[in-house]
Amino acid sequence: MDPHVVLTSHTAHQSGRFIQINWGASDPVERGPVVGTISDKADRNAIGSHGGSYSIYRALSIAQGTFPQDHRPDLTDTEPTTLIEPQPSWGDPGKIVSLDPWGAGIKRWFGPQLDRGYNVQPTIAVTQAHLQLPEIADAIRQGRLEVDDEFVGGNADVSVTKVAIDPVWHLPSMAARFGIEEHDLRRVLYMETGGMYPELVTRPDLEVLLPPIGSTTAYVFGNVADLSNPEVELTLRVHDECNGSDVFGSDICTCRPYLTWAIEDAARTAQRGGVGLVVYYRKEGRALGEVTKFMVYNARKRQDGGDSAATYFERTECVAGVQDARFQELMPDVLHLFGIQNIHNLHSMSNMKYDAIVGSGIEVGNRLSLPAELIPADAQVEIEAKKAAGYFTDEEVVDDLDSVVGREFDS
Repeated sequence: MDPHVVLTSHTAHQSGRFIQINWGASDPVERGPVVGTISDKADRNAIGSHGGSYSIYRALSIAQGTFPQDHRPDLTDTEPTTLIEPQPSWGDPGKIVSLDPWGAGIKRWFGPQLDRGYNVQPTIAVTQAHLQLPEIADAIRQGRLEVDDEFVGGNADVSVTKVAIDPVWHLPSMAARFGIEEHDLRRVLYMETGGMYPELVTRPDLEVLLPPIGSTTAYVFGNVADLSNPEVELTLRVHDECNGSDVFGSDICTCRPYLTWAIEDAARTAQRGGVGLVVYYRKEGRALGEVTKFMVYNARKRQDGGDSAATYFERTECVAGVQDARFQELMPDVLHLFGIQNIHNLHSMSNMKYDAIVGSGIEVGNRLSLPAELIPADAQVEIEAKKAAGYFTDEEVVDDLDSVVGREFDS
């Protein structure tokens, strides 16, 4: 028997209510909604369930009797505060494989299916908010950022549009992007999750997976519609989660300084007529997890000679088996959700991020390193390790913060 043959006891779904998903279709009616709810199993056209990373809590609540198993969300007044209009990238097969671009406007795009009783739920939500960070207050006091009461308020608050994005993986397209066979991808996903989703190997007619991983949040500074205009200056930071630094201020790495510096520059870009975007991905510890991350910290500090740039990445590989598991090839999908074609200012030293963005067809102008004065003393090892590993650095920018603040954009 061919070892690559997928063994299945299921034939293609025959239910009259089953909605076929035509991934990459430029029309929502033709594409069809993602139905990952378990209240009506015959309607499901996706593997897993909505809110995958929180589904265990939902199950616990149902088991306890505090949550109704057949609950359907009331979507009244939950529509996005800002519409993300369809972009050409939504209908370009393979451009977006890890999220559902139609996932925000459920009532707008899939009202007929809702009226017919399908339990379709959003995978994207959009709202408005204000950010208050001590670093922004410092930037105002030091004269790098002005209060204009539109983008930056008198309480050192920054106005943003927040976009929460749950992962939605189209398995055939994802396999194609990584150059692997779909059946191999399904089999390994099934095996490495301890058989969590048997549909992966028994239901080849189900092409969409709602994986139990963290979501992504995009913060837009300025007009969301301007993100798709290549003539409008765009400042971007694509940031991978670092809870210890981002939230608790650990000074062993540059994550929070890079994040807050990018937020400051994104707000400044909006003030001069452009648009800023910070995308926050839940990929703690290079997607290896915080437990692994802390063990690597211990290993680095206890080695002979102490922590060093020479063994910075080696210790991660010794503990985790790989230096990095973030798969930056999936990262640009969020950028294509907004129809981004041109990034004028990219805050990143990572060549993996840069290569993934450019490889997806998006142009990049300026690449910006973190100014030297914002690098914590204990993070110097990280910076030196990244330089030694070939990460991008712009020495002129690194040494001169004012050159970034005062730069001029020429369209």
